[in-house]
Amino acid sequence: MVDEALRHVPNHDGDKNIDQVNQIRDSLAIMGDNSTAFSLPQPHLQRTKLCDLKDGELDQSYVQKREQLKEVVKSVIRPKIVQGKSLNGNEFVSFLEKILEALNKVEIPSTGSLVEVFNKKILEGCLKLYEDSMTKVILPIHEESLQSIHEASRAESLKSFDEQHFGRHHAKKSVETLDEDIEKMFKNFVMANQSQSSKLCEALYTKCEDQMDQLQVLRLPSMAKFNAGFLQCNQSFGKECVVPSKTIYEQRMVKMMGKSKSSFIKEYNHRLFNWLVAFSLVMVIVGQSYSKPIF
Repeated sequence: MVDEALRHVPNHDGDKNIDQVNQIRDSLAIMGDNSTAFSLPQPHLQRTKLCDLKDGELDQSYVQKREQLKEVVKSVIRPKIVQGKSLNGNEFVSFLEKILEALNKVEIPSTGSLVEVFNKKILEGCLKLYEDSMTKVILPIHEESLQSIHEASRAESLKSFDEQHFGRHHAKKSVETLDEDIEKMFKNFVMANQSQSSKLCEALYTKCEDQMDQLQVLRLPSMAKFNAGFLQCNQSFGKECVVPSKTIYEQRMVKMMGKSKSSFIKEYNHRLFNWLVAFSLVMVIVGQSYSKPIF
């Protein structure tokens, strides 16, 4: 019945009145895709006096149908839900007042502009939901983990918007706006993750560099101590330094550790050679003192 009522009437002659009626049909079709129709017979032939007539004076088939309509309405009516909350009578009146206020805010009211006005606050709340979820993440973390958390938070935010938004056909623009804002915010979290990763890896790199410098100046150089410190630096850096900056600092670590090891081995061999020379001279002197004749 609804489909039949909303179907275009052919207008081969270009009648303006028929065009206007067809436009009204289009508007009604856009406003809802789950409409229910109920047909009532004419209550009385004197339609201009309907308000003055009592039920006993009306066509009884109309009265019976009217009572049936009341039952149908009771069976299908549902409370208006806004932002996940069911509205009572007073709250629904307040909601209608907001609709009027939204109408007055736009120069030429349209379904789309009204939907945007109503969805703006809901959109802000859903964006805040995403932000709160992402803010709980302790940075830095692996890029894959951050991406996974972003996708889960984004899905939760879009789901929340889908449950609360006003309008079925004209909310698409609001959804696109929400998605764009989420992507912009995600880029900020990506940059923050990179910054925190860089700070952490830089601190670990500097710590290892200082430790290698200390091992270079030991009074008694020990290859065992150097190897132990070298291994500890590599393990702590590999475990604690988190991507995305890890690759860059790994390259720096390899160069720094290679130079440190090469320098230590060179200095170690130099000192060992000097000790051997000194020890040889001492042995020669001691040997000469024992080989002198005693008179």
